[in-house]
Amino acid sequence: MVLLSFRAGLRAKEIAKLTWSMVTDTTGEVADAISLHNRASKGRDGGRTIPLHRELADALLGLKAVRGERVRPDRPVIYSERAPGYSPNAVAIWFHTRYREIGLEGASSHSGRRTFITAVAKKITEAGGSLRDVQEMAGHSSLSMTQRYIQRDSAAKRNVIRLI
Repeated sequence: MVLLSFRAGLRAKEIAKLTWSMVTDTTGEVADAISLHNRASKGRDGGRTIPLHRELADALLGLKAVRGERVRPDRPVIYSERAPGYSPNAVAIWFHTRYREIGLEGASSHSGRRTFITAVAKKITEAGGSLRDVQEMAGHSSLSMTQRYIQRDSAAKRNVIRLI
């Protein structure tokens, strides 16, 4: 769950609704992207494709190997031993509990998502992209919403002036 948040920027609802068909290709192998469906996301146009970070891909490969025959396209990637899947609220509570256990007060299931969006925004121009690409990866309908997630960096502003 942590990697789905920090390495793919998924919301609690998206983590809860993620099925194996969204992370595997037609042969059943872990794909190179998450294909998030509208029903698993926020809003009517929340579906999107998120390239799979290598660390997350490796974790999914390991999870798939451990789960064996329990991995089926329609089954959730994340589930508990007592239930067929987590609710979005259960995912949020899980994150809150884990953060509290390690002493991070004020962190939430959205903390990894914010970190992901800020990291992508900082690197997107190096990859030849723009803030519109960040917006699409975040699944935001407006660029102004994406901008709310991006943290400012005073040192970066000074550094960019030296570059021009």
